[in-house]
Amino acid sequence: MSAGVVAVVCAGVAAWMVADGRGAASRRARSLLDGGGAVGPPVWMRVAGRMRGLRAEWWAPVAGVVIAVLGASVLPLLAGAAGVPLLRRVRRAAEERRYRERRGDAVVALCAALAGEVRAGWQPGEALTRAARDSGGLGEAQALVLAAARFGGDVPGALADAARQPGGDGLLGLAACWRVAVDRGAGLAAGLDRLEGALRAERDQRADLRAQLAGARSTAVMLAGLPVLGLLLGTALGADPLHVVLHSMAGLGCLFVGAALEGGGLWWALRIVRGAEAA
Repeated sequence: MSAGVVAVVCAGVAAWMVADGRGAASRRARSLLDGGGAVGPPVWMRVAGRMRGLRAEWWAPVAGVVIAVLGASVLPLLAGAAGVPLLRRVRRAAEERRYRERRGDAVVALCAALAGEVRAGWQPGEALTRAARDSGGLGEAQALVLAAARFGGDVPGALADAARQPGGDGLLGLAACWRVAVDRGAGLAAGLDRLEGALRAERDQRADLRAQLAGARSTAVMLAGLPVLGLLLGTALGADPLHVVLHSMAGLGCLFVGAALEGGGLWWALRIVRGAEAA
């Protein structure tokens, strides 16, 4: 069964390469018949480009195929397929975190620009329109907020709605400043300056904490990768650890127990780091 799996994988790779080579030959022929011109990159460069374009989660089945061929077992294929949704979730969480950070920076820039426009003599509604044009801090709700500011609507309410989007928490402070300035005649620019300073301090504190916790996170990931390094070293020394792990009952038992302990330890360590960031 293992030999059949390896044969199927190799046949599939060979068929893909042959088809790609035929496509390259036909493109080269069409280029020559059309009067010359650039032939295009070779096959290996196109393959490298496709591999670079893969999302992070699709490297799991690629690694599973490689280990399945080396170890002559179907288990790495199954593990690689199971790792796709997990890695996709990790990637999306990282993308959401980066989006929240960019949105928070945009809100800070919006407060600074709005304070400058108010000091330049513009009315609050027009100043908000001019400030939001370049900062992008209002996000998807920018049209609603600007319509409320232009036509005398509920600007604080629109800002509070925009604050529900990820990374827009600072807009709640802007809504409070707007309400106090418009309803009670207080200085809007002074309140925006204090709000901008508070948001910047919070952002810097969060970045400093993340930098301090980066070492702990990297150490946990590195320790989780040590068993893989041990397998590679054993293979380099000729001990054939993949055969022992994948084709014996003791090896399979050690594999499942070790994978469970590794996953639990990595999850617990990263949970502690996320708890520290949230606190």
